[in-house]
Amino acid sequence: MKDKRTVLVVDDEPKILELLKSYLEKNEFTALCAKTAGEGMDFFEGRRVDLILLDLMLPDFSGEEFCKKVRQVSDVPIIMITAKVDEESIIHGLNIGADDYVCKPFSPRQLMARVKAVTRRRGGAIGGASDAISGAGFLSYGDLAVDTEKRVVSCGGQVLTLTRDEYHILVLLMSRQAKIFTRDEILEAIKGNDFDGFDRAVDSHIKRLRAKIGDDPKNPRYIQTVYGMGYRIGEA
Repeated sequence: MKDKRTVLVVDDEPKILELLKSYLEKNEFTALCAKTAGEGMDFFEGRRVDLILLDLMLPDFSGEEFCKKVRQVSDVPIIMITAKVDEESIIHGLNIGADDYVCKPFSPRQLMARVKAVTRRRGGAIGGASDAISGAGFLSYGDLAVDTEKRVVSCGGQVLTLTRDEYHILVLLMSRQAKIFTRDEILEAIKGNDFDGFDRAVDSHIKRLRAKIGDDPKNPRYIQTVYGMGYRIGEA
């Protein structure tokens, strides 16, 4: 029998915890529920967690800080759940490592669809990026290298820590060097057709990825911006 995926829910509203626990269990997930960031971190450090549903407004320390702590050690998918609906808050959440962003009030059925989509992709169904990963083995451009079998990325001999989406974007770009990938193509590759995303999410991922590989956006060595079209690695 296949093991159930485990979802950690961190939210200080008991009714939301109860609602999400019920929906997760009905959809054959194991739910771990935490009312504070500290309790959530205890669960995260002590149990295997396949996905995190994270409220941003928590009583001890913020969801943003929780996300940063997780991203220091793990690329586990994180879906932020918050009442902050302005675009800048969403962009900030994506910038610090969230994989998706759901605004309150939310539809539990829609949220479960997103949870299933993320965990399904985590299992390997990642569209174009997964195709590149399965057949590539080793990719390189200059001193930037990706060992897709070991899932190790290095630049100038230094091993880098990337989020899941950053890793898949890099693999996608490096698998077909000089090809221009539109933002929609990148979104579809890392999120799937069922992701209700927007172009600036891709720009945020690219910005973080460039920072980690030491790429100057004004004079890039690796990731080229093709204005009005998208991104590529390498010259045409």
